[in-house]
Order: sequence, then C-alpha cells, then structure tokens
Amino acid sequence: MSDKTKGEGEIVWQGRFIAAKKLGTWEYVSRTRDVTAAVILAVHDGEVILVEQHRVPVGGPCLELPAGLVGDEQEGEELEIAAARELEEETGYRPERIVRLGKFYASPGMSAEYFWLVRAEGLTRVSEGGGVEGEDIIVHHVPLAEVPAFVERKRAEGYEMDVKLLLLLGAVLLQPGSAAGD
Repeated sequence: MSDKTKGEGEIVWQGRFIAAKKLGTWEYVSRTRDVTAAVILAVHDGEVILVEQHRVPVGGPCLELPAGLVGDEQEGEELEIAAARELEEETGYRPERIVRLGKFYASPGMSAEYFWLVRAEGLTRVSEGGGVEGEDIIVHHVPLAEVPAFVERKRAEGYEMDVKLLLLLGAVLLQPGSAAGD
C-alpha cells in the first residue's frame, strides 16, 4: 500500500477505536479518528519502568513499556501532553520533558496502526500509578542489565510480551560483555 492508498480502504466494520478495511485483496485494521499511541521509554535511577496489565486480545497479563492513546478523548491532543499524562496515570511518574524518538508501525502486515516512541526525562514520583479505574496496572522497576532475566521470569509465569520490549532486550543483549554482544 503506497502513501497514495494509505487509509483509503473500504470500511468493512468500524467501532469506536478501530476499523476493519479492505483494499483489493488486502485486509487490515486501522485506528479511527486519527488516534495514535505514545510508547514511553522511562528510566529512573538506572531502572527501566515497565507495566503489566491484562490484555483481552492475548487473553492474559502482558508485560509492556508504558503507553497510551493520543487523541482518543481530546481531538488534536499533543503527543507530549498525552505521553506525560499516560506515564503519570500508569506509573505515577511525572516527566519534566518528553522527547520524540520516532514513529513506528506496530504490525504493518495487518495494521495501519502506528505509535510514537518517546523518552521521558526528569522523572518525579507523584503517585503509585496503576492506571485509571479498571486498568489494574502493576508497575515494575527493573535494572537495565536485568531486563532479559526479568522478561524470561515473567514469560515462565505465563505472561505475554509486548513486541516493543525488543527495544530494551536488544539494547541490553547487544552490549559488549553480554552473551549476545561478545
């Protein structure tokens, strides 16, 4: 699908947040209303902040970087404002600034959904986090060097892993002196 056809598929079904579309023989989904997502890389005192929560599509708990929708409640919401809000809601940390790291597609073979990866800087703990009512988010503080072992422990406990954790795993495992970086 080229930029000329991006998003122009026939809507087969549409809900509040997603639309199933068809363009020729290609079937895919996209976000509705120009809603996107912010995925937040937050490191505080040498520890990355991760969250776990139940995810209906995978049928259980999932380990993730903090993230949230941009523009789902307020049209035209600024990415940095949404990312700061989501980080505080989910983890209890308020950032001094949000730095854009890039736009990425989550699963371009089946979805037009993209997210902005951002880095939260100057973190101050203002609450326990846990998300908004009904989210029941659990916050984890994991030393960067221990991320691979933490992920494996959670996987052994039956947790699913968000693909965006590859960012951390790659950064840690490819360091000189690690098993993969030797």
